[in-house]
Amino acid sequence: MAGAQKRTFCASGAAIGYRDVTLSFTGFAIMRTSFQIPLFLTLAATALAGCSTSRLASAPTTDASPASGTPAATATLEAKSDSQVHGQLDFSREGSGLRVRGEVRGLSANGVHAFHIHEKGDCSAPDGSSAGGHFNPGGHAHGRTGHGEHHLGDQDNLHANAEGNARVDAFFPDVNIGEGGSNDVLGKAVIIHAGEDDYHSQPTGNAGGRLACGLIAVPAAN
Repeated sequence: MAGAQKRTFCASGAAIGYRDVTLSFTGFAIMRTSFQIPLFLTLAATALAGCSTSRLASAPTTDASPASGTPAATATLEAKSDSQVHGQLDFSREGSGLRVRGEVRGLSANGVHAFHIHEKGDCSAPDGSSAGGHFNPGGHAHGRTGHGEHHLGDQDNLHANAEGNARVDAFFPDVNIGEGGSNDVLGKAVIIHAGEDDYHSQPTGNAGGRLACGLIAVPAAN
């Protein structure tokens, strides 16, 4: 047998084989036949693998994204002024600002406590005074966020339950984490105060002493 030839191509995911066969005897061609055979069982897997391989090779690759829900920054609150107040806060980017969620424990039962971002990233003082004043890069008067003029570090009061625990779900507009510029709060401090913020007394809302302090920092890589 001589002159065997085979051609294979991809069409709609199926492989078809075409064969032209010529039989000869003592140098003289006595029969030529042309036939068409579907080769699904023997060639389909190979042909489809070849076609799909070329398509996949041209697809762009992307880096793995961070795990869903991973915060942009955290703050671990440590007790100050001989209090028992402590907690954990997570900061995530949301629109033009930051969403802060977490829990604060050790507050007065059913108490109302001021909660602010402060200008310095220093919680070393026993009374938390090393954190400085409110975060206020624009030099505005103290007030209530979302209600006219206020510090960028101002926030609504926390309300503790009967066990002295408060859930935190707060939004700080017009600030960022790690983007640089005057509105970046990375490395600043969060302070929990002994009293409530009245939202108008200058410069701190008459919020009283500092019960807890925590630095805003990027979480350590696992």
